[in-house]
Amino acid sequence: MVIADKIPQKIARVRKPKEIPDALVYEIIDGRKLYYKGYKEVLSKKKKIEDIMGSSGLQSFIIQYLLGILYRNISLNQYYFLTNEIGTHIDHKTNLSGDIYIIEKKNLPPSKINTQYIDVPPKIAIEVDIRIDLSDEKDFDYTFTKTNKLLAFGTEKVIWIFTKTQKVVIATKDEDWIVRDWNKDIELLDVHIFNIGNYLKEQGVTL
Repeated sequence: MVIADKIPQKIARVRKPKEIPDALVYEIIDGRKLYYKGYKEVLSKKKKIEDIMGSSGLQSFIIQYLLGILYRNISLNQYYFLTNEIGTHIDHKTNLSGDIYIIEKKNLPPSKINTQYIDVPPKIAIEVDIRIDLSDEKDFDYTFTKTNKLLAFGTEKVIWIFTKTQKVVIATKDEDWIVRDWNKDIELLDVHIFNIGNYLKEQGVTL
């Protein structure tokens, strides 16, 4: 006779999902965390965190070109030009990150500049490429959602620059989005224009 309690029992171990560090969170939209592109490689130890957080050379080149136009032509008495993934707190469930934010100084007094995310809308938000992992959603869905969040928050214009397709999307509230080739003249601010295609050609950059 076999005694039941003497029979070896295999204990199934439930593997807990790997916890994702907050350092890998790029944005939070409606309470949902969106992670840096490449975060799965970090979790599998194929990459380090710092390997996925930096901008590419082309992205940085475009950002410095746009900032150069702003600093040369626009009054620093009227605007701040904030960069380096500036964080914006929209509400308790949404924190966004931006490549370049043009903010009117009257809306961002010294009392609001601290160690926290800013909580005022930029006049113009500029994004160079999509920086999040999109394995669970389409590019357009994310772009549409983030753009509308910014416009509803009070941003007047959102400019997306896509290096892969060499396209620029210009979005303003209650108007159709405009899609243009990046070798066309596009208004940046106060009639000052940019033309990425021409600038890259002038600098000898070929893609």
